[in-house]
Amino acid sequence: MTLRRAATADFAFIRSLTSHPAYAPFIGDDDEAQLSLWSTSQTERILIWELNEKPAGFAIFREIGNPSGRVELFRLALGQTDRGQGASFVAALIDYGFGPLNASGIWLDASSENARAHQVYLRAGFVQEGRLRAHWYRPILGRSVDLVLYGMQREEWQRRVEPHRP
Repeated sequence: MTLRRAATADFAFIRSLTSHPAYAPFIGDDDEAQLSLWSTSQTERILIWELNEKPAGFAIFREIGNPSGRVELFRLALGQTDRGQGASFVAALIDYGFGPLNASGIWLDASSENARAHQVYLRAGFVQEGRLRAHWYRPILGRSVDLVLYGMQREEWQRRVEPHRP
């Protein structure tokens, strides 16, 4: 399992996930032009999570370099769900945020209707920090959904990883 920066050749994989009907209620979709802007930005980073040297998921970090030290884990998706990979994927992203990105905190949001995501985030050590009611309009649903806000501070991450380090 490795994380690497996305290349233009990865955009088709990313779009295959963000445009997949099963993800439509929970994740936004952006075109190649937007992905290209993010891939060259100093404040955003698109990552590909590989298993056996094949793309298995992607994530986008934003707000890199924010004076507060926080970063946003803006979007993430796995190619195949129900295989028990969510915890490893999110753990790798958290380690990346606090490691190479040197974040003081990581925050993210999730649709209130995405029960699987909520379980993964809470098990990973994120704390539910708030809820924005009827905040995000989802065209496929024809209505707005609540967004649940999660956060983790560097100290919380360190407490979770320190007992497991050699």
